Amino acid sequence: MTTRVALVGGTGRLGGIIREVIEAEEGFELVAILSSQSALSDLDGADLVVDASTPAVSIDVVRAAIERGINVLVGTSGWSAERIALIRPLVKAAGTGAVFIPNFSLGSVVGSALAAAAAPFFPSIEIVEAHRETKIDSPSGTAVRTAELIGAARAQVGPVESPHVDQRARGQQVASVPIHSLRRPGVVARQETILSGRGESLTIVHDTVEPALAYAPGIRLALAGARAATGVVVGLDSFLDIGLRVPGAGDDRPVAEGDVPGQVARATSA
Repeated sequence: MTTRVALVGGTGRLGGIIREVIEAEEGFELVAILSSQSALSDLDGADLVVDASTPAVSIDVVRAAIERGINVLVGTSGWSAERIALIRPLVKAAGTGAVFIPNFSLGSVVGSALAAAAAPFFPSIEIVEAHRETKIDSPSGTAVRTAELIGAARAQVGPVESPHVDQRARGQQVASVPIHSLRRPGVVARQETILSGRGESLTIVHDTVEPALAYAPGIRLALAGARAATGVVVGLDSFLDIGLRVPGAGDDRPVAEGDVPGQVARATSA
């Protein structure tokens, strides 16, 4: 059975990648491509809405999909846990599914899971993320998601140690984790999670090198998951089984990392 897809933000950078994946994927048909200025009535007739718009538009897209009883897959950044919490009762009342994916890169998901698994063992944790200068939101959705996973993993040991957080240069705190955002030319996407303890540090780094190659496997997984989802689902790790038990972050989720081209992930210690 073919799933009819309406893609919002299909003219953007991420939207273009998603569009190519949908058009090549069996069982999916792209029936509408909307810009951020399109009428939301153009969603009518779709079986699945995919949102790759902007943070300002995304909330209206998600609400419109829910009101129409259509499942929605959200790739737009800017959805914090607090913002998603506002959507949960709407999804439950409508009996639909809303899937929020901060990052479609499998390597990024693995990196965030590694950071969360290590979080209880290091008292000091900070995140430095960099994107191209055209990214309009900061911190990135991936950094926010990583910090939230770290906070959940540290539920039994308490918040991270973050001295002088009253100073603006110390970054924005999310779940007690300082996040520092860089926006500059020549960068696609890069995140460093730096975990420090007495006499040692662990740095987990993920670089996106070629977005189309890096995101396509995750987009395919997310499309299949969103088509059948019920309730609110957050993170690509919900459709994977990474094999890591993250304390405080909920039950283990289904991970087949497989061959992930287009990106570089590494963990270093010093």
